Amino acid sequence: MDKLRAIQLFVRVAETGSFTRVAEELNASKSMISKEVSRLEDQIGARLLHRSTRGIQLTPVGEGYLQHCREILIKLSDADSYVQYQQSLPRGKLRINAPMALGLTDLAKVLAEFMAAYPEIELDIHLDDEPIDLIEQGFDLGFRASSRQIDTGYVGKPLTEFSYRVCAAPSYLASHTKIVEPEDLAQHNCFIYSYFQGKDVWPLGEGVQVTGNLRVNSTPFMMEAVKAGLGVGFVPDFVCRQMLEAGEVVEILTKANRPRLVLYALYPARHHLPPSLVKCVAFLQEWFLDFPPSR
Repeated sequence: MDKLRAIQLFVRVAETGSFTRVAEELNASKSMISKEVSRLEDQIGARLLHRSTRGIQLTPVGEGYLQHCREILIKLSDADSYVQYQQSLPRGKLRINAPMALGLTDLAKVLAEFMAAYPEIELDIHLDDEPIDLIEQGFDLGFRASSRQIDTGYVGKPLTEFSYRVCAAPSYLASHTKIVEPEDLAQHNCFIYSYFQGKDVWPLGEGVQVTGNLRVNSTPFMMEAVKAGLGVGFVPDFVCRQMLEAGEVVEILTKANRPRLVLYALYPARHHLPPSLVKCVAFLQEWFLDFPPSR
């Protein structure tokens, strides 16, 4: 039995909660993955996973073993990365997590250029607005846009800044009372982004409490409702930029004070970072210096 491979399979099964998903990732059979993990359990003499029709759960021993296995794989990756770094050959896979809207706009452009510059690096990109633990989910690099200092156990490299925009369709503004001051928003249908740190308080001026008939975890979805003249949205400029330029929505309350959004590249603090990760972060920093977002 290849114990290292079995450990790698066990870690991925534990992270995904599914033999089927791991089999699909590796283009292998589910039974083969299950047998490899069973052989590992037999060799170490302990049950690592509870298997049932309801899914897979780690045993108490499995939880502790998983932590040690992750440390082993990280150290092995560091050792390989050290050699690659010394030889200056950035290659391998980078698993990246990014917010949906950002991944479909600015990040799509810069990562496409990065792929062209470094064709030996394979990108595995997961777009999702829900906050996740990058290490637990097996990501090498993550992106977060925040108006507050990010307090995490990761290295955070600021890449660029964005602005928030308050947007509405011309048809909505024509059929509703005027919005002159932030406080006027209390009388309007304001859409809520589920993962917004301020919840139902938009940080305009001293802050204004808003309500509306739409709460959604996708800002592109929200902007479609705004474009349709159904309400008001408060979103980063990379989300609404195209609609503003096309005249499909307009920006209001342009003079109201609001925080800036900083885009961070996050990655685990490790010795001997993979050259692919080092190259990617450096490329992003240079790209955003040359092509800053329009203000």
